[in-house]
Amino acid sequence: SNSEGMEPDGIIESNWNEIVDSFDDMHLCEALLRGIYAYGFEKPSAIQQRAIMPCIKCHDVIAQAQSGTGKTATFAISILQQIDVEQKITQALVLAPTRE
Repeated sequence: SNSEGMEPDGIIESNWNEIVDSFDDMHLCEALLRGIYAYGFEKPSAIQQRAIMPCIKCHDVIAQAQSGTGKTATFAISILQQIDVEQKITQALVLAPTRE
């Protein structure tokens, strides 16, 4: 069941009004895009359509959605797009408390 006030796609509030309907339109690096399709993703989920771009553009994002909606892939894709593989230093830290 949905949490009170939660819309069906899981987005509660957003000041980002851009919805990107395909991974191709996100201008992701080619290797990442190949990996996304090889993993079996075809089209971004509702939360991915709304949250990947602001994450990539370094906006703060708080996204709440039910299990299975694509939250993990959202932050993973966003982080991987920004990682510089030539830099052998820590570039991201993920803290993900979960009940799943």
